[in-house]
Amino acid sequence: MNSLLHVSDIHCRSLFQQGSALFLILSTIILCCSQSVQATDQPPNDPIPMKYAIAIHGGAGRSPSEFDAASNAKRRASMEQALKIGVDILKAGGTSLDAVEGVVKFLEDDPQFNAGKGAVYNAAGGHELDASIMDGATLSCGAVAGVSHIKNPIRLARLVMTDTPHVLLSGKGAEDFGKLKQVDWVEPTYFDTPEAKASWELFLKSQPSLGAADSIRLCNPRWDVGTVGCVALDSKGNLAAATSTGGITHKQFGRVGDSPIVGAGTYADNQTCAVSGTGIGEQFIRFSIAYDIAAQIKYKGATLQAAVDDNLKNRLTAGDGGIIAIDKVGNITMGFNTGGMPRAAADSNGRHEVLWD
Repeated sequence: MNSLLHVSDIHCRSLFQQGSALFLILSTIILCCSQSVQATDQPPNDPIPMKYAIAIHGGAGRSPSEFDAASNAKRRASMEQALKIGVDILKAGGTSLDAVEGVVKFLEDDPQFNAGKGAVYNAAGGHELDASIMDGATLSCGAVAGVSHIKNPIRLARLVMTDTPHVLLSGKGAEDFGKLKQVDWVEPTYFDTPEAKASWELFLKSQPSLGAADSIRLCNPRWDVGTVGCVALDSKGNLAAATSTGGITHKQFGRVGDSPIVGAGTYADNQTCAVSGTGIGEQFIRFSIAYDIAAQIKYKGATLQAAVDDNLKNRLTAGDGGIIAIDKVGNITMGFNTGGMPRAAADSNGRHEVLWD
């Protein structure tokens, strides 16, 4: 009996060893096949991951064909410089927040645009400026509305985001906060320019029977240099958006448009996209344009281009404005349904364009 058990034991061990060897061979074959399949599943020409991307607008409105060559060249040069400021920040490893703030601040200081210096006149003959900024990584955001002494509203908007628990400060309260934070303070006359004043006076002369609200639907002579905005994606994959404006010529005193309204004129979310709008703010507010673009991507699976096109065609009407946007992988879309929109874009894969004249 013991002899039989011994033989059986040897036989079982032999079978086990043979089985183990077979298992090892089969495992090796399966692993090799798996690796082979995984290798062939990879697209042959994967896109290069985006290290940064940025887009800028200088306001939707009239066509460049309505201006002389010198004016168009000057505006193009400003857009080129603004783009360089943003690209330099991003190339150096700076954040998307720093890039959008830096670009918008530069455009606020340029009297060719309707943000900061050169802002349009309201119905009371003054200036009321609005701005907002949003961090796509945290959904933190800050905005100011109706300020008349803050040299760079976008700077104050960012401080609202970082140094308060709030999102939007307006009027005197916003300006008092600006004093507390020692931002650059100016007299309201700083924003005056002969061009903006002439536009306002022309409006008053040509439309004596119209009230402030009627100017919203008029493509007045000053709408060609409108709201400014910037969206960016940085090397860490964080999105940001910023928008700044002086509003619409002859707007009613105290009127607030979409630029300081997060979800209307500005929005950023790392899961979807960053958006900045320009145009008739009431329309952007009614349809929550900036957020709707992000929501279509998040809940509908729409592409950035499709979401922007849908809003320009099916929510906004012809003449309402324009949109710039970047999605989470760096795709850029810039569109408008007006006569023109100064715009610029660049990314780490070689795109670099300024579109105006």
